[in-house]
Amino acid sequence: MSTRAALRPVEYTESEWQVRCDLAACYRLFVRYGWTDLIYTHISARHPTHPDRYLINPFGLLFEEITASSLIEVDWDGNVVRGDFPYNAAGHAIHSAVLQARPDVNWVLHTHTRAGMAVSCMRAGLLPLTQQAMFLQGRISYHDWDLQTAGPEECESLARDLGPSNYVMILHNHGLLTCAPTIGEAFVHLYTIESACKVQVDVMTSGAEIITPSADALARTAELGAPGKLMTGEREWAALTRWLDARDPSYRT
Repeated sequence: MSTRAALRPVEYTESEWQVRCDLAACYRLFVRYGWTDLIYTHISARHPTHPDRYLINPFGLLFEEITASSLIEVDWDGNVVRGDFPYNAAGHAIHSAVLQARPDVNWVLHTHTRAGMAVSCMRAGLLPLTQQAMFLQGRISYHDWDLQTAGPEECESLARDLGPSNYVMILHNHGLLTCAPTIGEAFVHLYTIESACKVQVDVMTSGAEIITPSADALARTAELGAPGKLMTGEREWAALTRWLDARDPSYRT
């Protein structure tokens, strides 16, 4: 019997428990990679059997405290269907907007990292300085700052700026957002853009002359980063959860 099946409470179906375990794992991995912001920022997963609902962190818990059973279930109207905590209002605005607008997306990740926020303040956006940045070229959306709880118009604007097919967004003066059909793909997109942002800040701070890739090299590298090619996240996510299970499998409770 698998670890996930052995620990599954009877009130959850196998499919929901798997999503809950993967979502809790993602919160714990944010801690490992230093992507947390106290109790703020958020990660969501579409409910596997109720596509008009999503799972998200209980507002007030540190990410290292989050477990599969502590996640709360919320509907599009903001009602907590299951759970003992409230949610972050800005989180509901962002995640419900993306998940409603993009039926192809099941996972949404949002961060306020130092490097991500720094690049979000740069008019030029993400520059093609590294292969990580080049993988994403032509597939990054941008959204101008507005208070995330400003109302339905802001939510509609965010979804419209993300567009019908992009999985990566830079929120100007705010941070980063990635989304995808699978948790592995969404996570790898975030890891990739976060790495690219860190290097961009380092390079721009150094004052050194910048090497610019040729247009042909840039186009060929960007093609590798197209959805369904290099960054599917399947192997990466399996490795990441193995790492977690070997050190602290409490996220599965």
